[in-house]
Order: sequence, then structure tokens, then C-alpha cells
Amino acid sequence: MSPNSLAPASLEESATLSAPACLLPPLVVDLDGTLVKSDLLLESLFSLLRQAPLSLFALPFWLLKGRAHLKREIAGRVRLNVTLLPYRTDLLEHLRAEHENGRSIVLATASDEQLARQVSDHLRLFDSVLASDGITNLSGKCKRERLVRQFGEKGFDYAANERRDLAVWSSARKAILVNPSQPLARAVARTTQVESVFEDGRASLGEALTALRPEQWVKNLLVFVPVFAAHRFFEPALLGKTLLAFMAFCCCASGGYLFNDLFDLPADRHHPKKRQRPFAAGRLTLFYGVAMVPALALLGCVLAILVSPLLAGIVLLYLGLTLTYSLCIKKMALLDVLVLASLYTIRIIGGAEAVAIQPSEWLLAFSMFLFISLAFVKRYGELVIMRSVDGDHATARSYEISDAELLASKGAASGYIAVLVLALYISSGAVKAHYGRHELMWLLCPLLLYWIGYIWLVAHRGRMHDDPFVFALRDRTSRILILAMLGTAVLSI
Repeated sequence: MSPNSLAPASLEESATLSAPACLLPPLVVDLDGTLVKSDLLLESLFSLLRQAPLSLFALPFWLLKGRAHLKREIAGRVRLNVTLLPYRTDLLEHLRAEHENGRSIVLATASDEQLARQVSDHLRLFDSVLASDGITNLSGKCKRERLVRQFGEKGFDYAANERRDLAVWSSARKAILVNPSQPLARAVARTTQVESVFEDGRASLGEALTALRPEQWVKNLLVFVPVFAAHRFFEPALLGKTLLAFMAFCCCASGGYLFNDLFDLPADRHHPKKRQRPFAAGRLTLFYGVAMVPALALLGCVLAILVSPLLAGIVLLYLGLTLTYSLCIKKMALLDVLVLASLYTIRIIGGAEAVAIQPSEWLLAFSMFLFISLAFVKRYGELVIMRSVDGDHATARSYEISDAELLASKGAASGYIAVLVLALYISSGAVKAHYGRHELMWLLCPLLLYWIGYIWLVAHRGRMHDDPFVFALRDRTSRILILAMLGTAVLSI
């Protein structure tokens, strides 16, 4: 969006505005939250923990020597892909226009100098870079003193976005505000003249909810499987406990998704669809994710312990596996698929514990093979989509494009084994004891065979843009087949 002028200029000011840009004082630009819709300290921290999780234990010792030292230690161990950062395009276009007219543009940031220079080298826009150097944290009053020492009082214009920049604006000739709140805009106007405002809207409640991925909560309906399989879905007490288990898994799942999105920013920004996620696109601050992950985890555990301590332990196991998967397991070929499948099965086990029902070996065996097939579909679908972006050199997680056929064969085989387990269960004596019209159960096999073949065909054609469970919820053919299978199971009782 174009900058909005806050006040009409006087004749003297108009003359200044019409002067050649090369005669104007330097335009100083902040980096985090201003030029980039993100925070490079957090981005570099997530990158460090992604490649060396044990570095988490060194952070307190680095911080004891000051924030500038912490930033230097982190920046020295990572290299961000600055080409994928969510830049503010409207501000960037304004800076390029000023630069082309001969005006001096200066990048002044509290981020470490190494990261700031990576951004500067990429944009090729700044005449100089001022940043934290491992000793001085160039923020607030320290930044103001540095700029006044270099350019003089009222000898520069300053573009920024946060309240802590008020100290700098107090010594600036003019202010450029980026996506400010109304109180901040009024405070700056009392300090110095506001030249322009760049706004792209603040994060909405809808975007904050979108980051929680509520569409993925459909997976947590698996906690109702034990009640359904035991034919006790008309008992309100059991349904109430299962509902609490469902809510506990939803909280922990959303916390896990936030955690994964924070640690997966570079990969998401390279993906044709995932780049629109709130964190990757910079529409939602990283601080929101950092705060919500522990809050959701705590809420999930509280809900689980209301049902039983053992359910709380299962939920903690699920959460621990989810976080470990995001940190390191998703880089391990094949093991990542097994962990993904186990996360589905843990939901069933949690649902069984919530209502004190022992899940049958048949159900667990069927679930294991079916969920392994769906996990392979997810990885295979990602490979096919990335091939449209990167061609024959495409990769997805730890898989290469040459692995696609292997993933498809393993995944399809797992799906058909799940059908075989179902057929063996139907032919066993257990079915005759629990289902009055057990002959109808045989209809489940062709329906499930068709659905497994169908989702693999969709993935092969590059149309599996979502998680298989979310796809099944949105896809008309899948919904019909799943409802037909549920109806068949009910009629068989």
C-alpha cells in the first residue's frame, strides 16, 4: 500500500520535499518488523536449534554476557536464506526510489551485524550498515546515540515500527512509520514530524486462529474410535470423557503445529502453498507462536488430567514425539513416516484410555498399516508438488525425487495390508460375537480398497495439496466413501 501522509506540508516543508533526494539527510531504516515482517534473532535462533538442538543449553550462558553477545554467538553459527525473508514490498519500493534518486540509505538494526550484512548484500540498497557488534546492542537509546554521533541531531530521517524506537525518533528530523498502532502513531507525532505511514494491516483474529490449524483437528476424531468400536457411543459419560480427550489432543496438536511452523520457516517459504502460512508470510509475529506453544501444551495437559493421569501421560508422550519430530525426526527418511503413523495411533490409544476400554490387537494392527500408508501419501504428495517447483532436482524433507517410486510402492503396500488385516478380522470369531449382521462387514473391504487407490491416484497426479485427513474432509469422493464405510459398520451391528 502506498504511504499515507499524516499532515499537509507548509511552503517551507514543500520546498524541502521537492528538493533533490541527494540533498536530503540520510534515510535510516530499521530491519526487524520494519523492512522485514519478522525478527531475525528469533529466525536465527530457530535455525540454530533446528541444526543443533543441544545449543539450547548454551543460550543462558551466552545471555549472561549480554544480548549483543547472545546475538553474535547465534549469528556466527547459522546462515539465513535472506532471499526468502518476508520483506515489506511497499517500503522496499520507496527505498529503491529514494536510492535511485541519489539519497543515502542506511540500515540500522539491533540484529547482529553478520545477519544485517547478509540482508544488505542481498538487497544492494544500503550505503552503510549499523548493527549490534557482539558488545553493543544497537537498540533504543544506544541506536539514537550512534546515529546522532554520525549524522548529528535532527540530521537523519528514521523508519521503524516499535515503541522502543521513540528514543531514536526524538532525534530524527522526520519519521516514517511502518504498520504502527494508533497510540504509537500519536506518540511519534508528539516527538517529531511524521512524513509518511506504510500500512499492510495488523494480524486479524482469523489469522491467529489459522495458525492453530483447526482444520487438522479432524485427525483427533480418532479418539472416538474405541467408543465406536465398542458400540458404546450412546453412553453420555463416556462421550464426555472422550470429548475432553479430543480437546486435549487439539490443544497439543495446535501447539505442535505452531512449533513446527516456527522451525520450518525456510522450507515453508520455498513451498508454493505453505509460503502463505501466517508465520512464513510474516502476517503473524513469531512472538505469538513462542507464547502460544507452552500455553496450549499446558492447557492440553490440564484437560487430559481431568480425565485420568494415564491419559495425561499419553498426551505428554504425543506432545514430546511431536516436538522431537519437528526438531530432528522429520529429517530422517522412513523414521519420519513411522513417527507420523504412530502419532495417529496414539490418538486411538488415548481415546481408549479416556473411557477405560482395552483396544483390540486387530484395531491397532489395522491402524498401524493404514496410517503408515497415509504418512507415505503425505511425503509422496510433497515430492510431486516440489517437482513442479524445482524440477528433477526437487527434494521434500529428506527425500529426493528419485525416491518417489519407492515411497509409492511402500505406501500402497501398507494400505493394502490394512485391508488384509480388516478381512482377517471380519473372518474371525470376534466379529460374529459383536456384529449381528457381520456379513455386511465384507462391504468395507472393497470400499477401503477403492479409497486407498483413489488417494494414491490423486497424489500421483500432484493434487494432494493437504494432509490426507484434511483432503478426505474436503474431497467429495472421499467423503462419500468414508460415510459409506461408517454406514456399513453401523448397519452391521
